[in-house]
Amino acid sequence: MIKKCLFPAAGYGTRFLPATKAMPKEMLPVVNKPLIQYGVEEALDAGLTEISIVTGRGKRALEDHFDISYELENQIKGTDKEKYLVGIRRLLSECSFSYTRQTEMKGLGHAILTGRPLIGDEPFAVVLADDLCVNLDGDGVLTQMVKLYNQYRCTIIAIQEVDPAETNKYGVIAGEMIGDDLYRVRNMVEKPAPEDAPSNLAIIGRYILTPDIFDLIKQTEPGKGGEIQITDALMKQAQNGCVIAYKFKGQRFDCGGAEGYIEATNFCFENFYKTGKAY
Repeated sequence: MIKKCLFPAAGYGTRFLPATKAMPKEMLPVVNKPLIQYGVEEALDAGLTEISIVTGRGKRALEDHFDISYELENQIKGTDKEKYLVGIRRLLSECSFSYTRQTEMKGLGHAILTGRPLIGDEPFAVVLADDLCVNLDGDGVLTQMVKLYNQYRCTIIAIQEVDPAETNKYGVIAGEMIGDDLYRVRNMVEKPAPEDAPSNLAIIGRYILTPDIFDLIKQTEPGKGGEIQITDALMKQAQNGCVIAYKFKGQRFDCGGAEGYIEATNFCFENFYKTGKAY
């Protein structure tokens, strides 16, 4: 069974400057919870209790968030403010947290490889916290993907249809449909121009990876933007075996930019905070 979930969280968050100049983008609050807490809650709901976070300079707030704050907790003990800590206390009780640093920003593939000592030789999930995913009508996205992994035992990547004019923002896949919303990946391109895109099926920030991905990343040369792209390593994996793309059920908000962040905040305020489910 999959128990580990890796959060690459060392990036600079340049699309959200100046807010991210001194604060990790993963700590940006959506209503009253930071983005990364939503991601860890999604992981825990999928049965993933070993949380590994790849951090970088200026990211100590991530470690502090997933820790006990004795002074704060003593200050609000016995008051109605305690309800706001129910969710984070659950995470601290049911999850373990480990950290390592990415000293150079060399792309998502390199960030995942940096997490290898925390993951070891076993399958694991990857969550990009600035992609906030919710499903009001059933299982969360990671839960859906874990169920698929238990059936297919290979790498699973989450995809969604995007405007063809925006394919240059994503990794894009093409493949043959093998079931409802399932594709066996045959081609994968990082941020292609619209006229070069193999489809409009874009990869978003949810993956389940088999451990052979680490050696494939090590063999991957820098690609688009001079970075080590996870899509290049996944393409090798698809050629050698099996990579399945899954058009997930639910909604995804790109919180790395202002527009998606505002949409996510409005959605979560209406569906979680106002209903008392936000804590």
